[in-house]
Amino acid sequence: MATPRTDPLTLEVVELIGTVVARYYEEYERAAAAHSLTGAQARVLGLLSLEPMPMRKVARKLRCEPSNITGIVDRLEARGLVERRPDPSDRRVKLAAPTEEGIGTARLLRGALGFAREPLAGLSDAERTVLRDLLRRMLGVDVTP
Repeated sequence: MATPRTDPLTLEVVELIGTVVARYYEEYERAAAAHSLTGAQARVLGLLSLEPMPMRKVARKLRCEPSNITGIVDRLEARGLVERRPDPSDRRVKLAAPTEEGIGTARLLRGALGFAREPLAGLSDAERTVLRDLLRRMLGVDVTP
C-alpha cells in the first residue's frame, strides 16, 4: 500500500481541488434554485439530458441510492421536465428521459455555470487537454482518445 503524500505541494493541490468542488456545488445550487429545483434535481436532469437511462444507472453515476433517484425523478416528472418510457432494447426496463422542457432547462442550467468555464477559456487548447487528461488519470479513466 502506498504511503499517502503529505508534502506541501500535494496538500495544496488537494485543497485547491476541494475549493473547485465546493464552488461548483455552490454555483449549481444557485442555478438550480433559479429554476425552482434542488441541486440534486438539477444534477439528475443534467445527466439525463445527455442520454436517457434507467434510474439504477443514474444512481450509480451520481453515487447514491436508487430510491433517492426514484423520488427525484418523480418530482421532475411532476414538473414536466422528465418522463419515464420503455427501453427500446428491453421493454421491461423503464428509462428516465428529459422532455423538451427538461432539455431546455438543462441547457439553461449548464449555461449558468460560468465559474469554471470562464477561467478555462483563458487556457489554451493544449493546457485544457493536459488538465483533462490529468483529471481523468486521477479518476482512473482511460486517457486515450
